[in-house]
Amino acid sequence: MRAHIPVGTHLRSPHVTVTPAEAATRAAQLLARPATINGLTVPNRIAMAPMTRMFSPGGVPGEDVVSYYSRRAAAGVGLIVTEGTYVGHDSAGQSDRVPRFHGEEQLAGWAKVAEAVHAGGGTIVPQLWHIGMVRKAGDQPFPEAPAVGPSGLRIGEDEPTGRAMTQRDLDDVIGAFAESAAAAERIGFDGVEIHGAHGYLVDQFLWAGTNRRTDAYGGDPVSRAKFAAEIVAAVRETVSPDFPVIFRYSQWKQEAYDARLAETPEELEAVLAPLASAGVDAFHASTRRYWVPEFEDSDLNLAGWTKKLTGKTAITVGSVGLDGDFDKAFQGEGASVRGLDNLLDRMERDEFDLVAVGRALLQDPRWAEKVLGGRFDELAPYDAASLKTLS
Repeated sequence: MRAHIPVGTHLRSPHVTVTPAEAATRAAQLLARPATINGLTVPNRIAMAPMTRMFSPGGVPGEDVVSYYSRRAAAGVGLIVTEGTYVGHDSAGQSDRVPRFHGEEQLAGWAKVAEAVHAGGGTIVPQLWHIGMVRKAGDQPFPEAPAVGPSGLRIGEDEPTGRAMTQRDLDDVIGAFAESAAAAERIGFDGVEIHGAHGYLVDQFLWAGTNRRTDAYGGDPVSRAKFAAEIVAAVRETVSPDFPVIFRYSQWKQEAYDARLAETPEELEAVLAPLASAGVDAFHASTRRYWVPEFEDSDLNLAGWTKKLTGKTAITVGSVGLDGDFDKAFQGEGASVRGLDNLLDRMERDEFDLVAVGRALLQDPRWAEKVLGGRFDELAPYDAASLKTLS
């Protein structure tokens, strides 16, 4: 571990203004550049963030899902990260309307999605997901399956309400991630993203609040990262050497926004280093607001520190293009359009490599096209009604 990590340089004064034409030119120059993740060339720096939509009955993505993603690829999104998809483990999910990334019919549906996205000029990776202790008794698609996690603990609870995973459980889940990754390459996807954020299973191992194990998978940050690193290594071994493996992580959890994996850059490096060594090609650093500095005495956000510490490709995310409270936005409240100057400042500094856009792209499938074309006056505020459709 490094003995000293220099802080980032400060951003330009917030009082500096540019004309609309200058902003358009700057956005095009910075966001339209190709990016490389292992063997994949992404045509520009705009990614679509994964957002659970629950429009896949039986876990099968249909023609409406195909159109949903292909519209955004055709309108300029360089990299699409799909909504979370359940890996092939009975305890992985909680809804029969969330897509699965296993099963003949499910994979056939996803193959059509990948083909359509490629036809639109984009690239696409599935997000592979296991929810762990978020699951409750009777949840679909397998209601008899128990909730499992590192210690059987849900966030905020001190007594187990589920089953602490055995070595057999761990091996089965690791194998499920690897099998889904192999399927992704086989049916034409461009890479995979492992969901290790927001208090779901992989993150439950990373965070001391839910990982109370005393074996090799618990204790210090390196030990808590062992399960995630073994998933990455298994995926890496299963797919081709140039097939990108992305890992999404966060400090915050769904039911604990103030939770933190690391209080200092050195602690963060202890978490990320084993994952980078295991074969992660890019980190997707999830924050609620990308413009918030991650640690004291530096303007770097979480993605900026991730790139600095690991040298890997970094993807930033968090209320890009929008103001408004993050969690309330998904409870029916709208959000106004936010300028991109701060984002472009950070990209100009090479703080991170790609920008994942969530609600703004949910609201407007042509968001990327408008931004790359400098048509900022056409950007619309976020309306939570967009959650109810696959527009």
